[in-house]
Amino acid sequence: MDMIFVKEFGEKIIDNCSKVIVGKENEIFNVVVAFLCSGHVLLEDVPGTGKTMLLRAFAKTVGGDFKRVQFTPDVLPSDLTGINFFNPKLSEFEFRPGPLFANMVLADEINRATPRTQSSLLEAMAERQVTVDGITHIMDDPFMIMATQNPLETHGTFPLPEAQTDRFFMRMSLGYMTRDEELAVISGEDTLDIVAELEQRTGSKEISAAKEGCKQVEVSSAVRGYIMDIIEATRGHNRVRTGVSTRGAIALFRAVQAAAGLQGRSFAVPEDVQRLAACVLSHRLSLSGLSGSGEDSAVLKEIIESVQVPLETR
Repeated sequence: MDMIFVKEFGEKIIDNCSKVIVGKENEIFNVVVAFLCSGHVLLEDVPGTGKTMLLRAFAKTVGGDFKRVQFTPDVLPSDLTGINFFNPKLSEFEFRPGPLFANMVLADEINRATPRTQSSLLEAMAERQVTVDGITHIMDDPFMIMATQNPLETHGTFPLPEAQTDRFFMRMSLGYMTRDEELAVISGEDTLDIVAELEQRTGSKEISAAKEGCKQVEVSSAVRGYIMDIIEATRGHNRVRTGVSTRGAIALFRAVQAAAGLQGRSFAVPEDVQRLAACVLSHRLSLSGLSGSGEDSAVLKEIIESVQVPLETR
């Protein structure tokens, strides 16, 4: 497949979302990578940096059904998956789908929900299906969960367990804009109005073709070895209690393929690994002892810097 198509596909999405979130092209690129790999994204950042707006803009750009769920401690699993209700006209039970049965689901402040509700997402995230009263219901394709959480506030929150965070394809943060970018935003059009005016830029056929194209990207033995060197290094580091799992290794491999395709290449290079390793792997590390916010990313950066980069990539 001509990777120029995949590159142009990504550029359309990035350009459209950049109308809403200024100066965050790299972060939007990462979201596109996760989307092409059928993965889910966890956006972790302080309030007011545009997490929700980015995900709204992305959903509007790629099209399909979009649902937003504001997570609070009183949200129940059935509020997400749906319920079977009795229809008196038909004298039988019918299934009423919950917000999870949308193509794009925004789980806002996911760490405010109880562990029981958080765990109700596991089946949908991993298997693209939910089971209600013993009956399995399949999700439509594409299906993507984009969750946000505030890493600083702990009052009234329930931290995501390791099994839950590992289900997210990547974790990332937006950070603050530059001074000039922020000046342009505060004096410009209201962000909600910009999102409302966004047009859909892709369709289901384009999405399927772009996903298939990414799967055809060649990853040489040298780059595959480089990926595994990093994975194995996480399992032997003295600050890491549990290293990256095989699921994490597969995720990084697929992310590297998508990143190469989005740059118009039919082959991956070590720079693709370095570009995506932090957001794909850091949240999969379990550190020993007490650790603060962002420490897993610092440990992973140290690990990546310690691994020798291959010279021959093809």
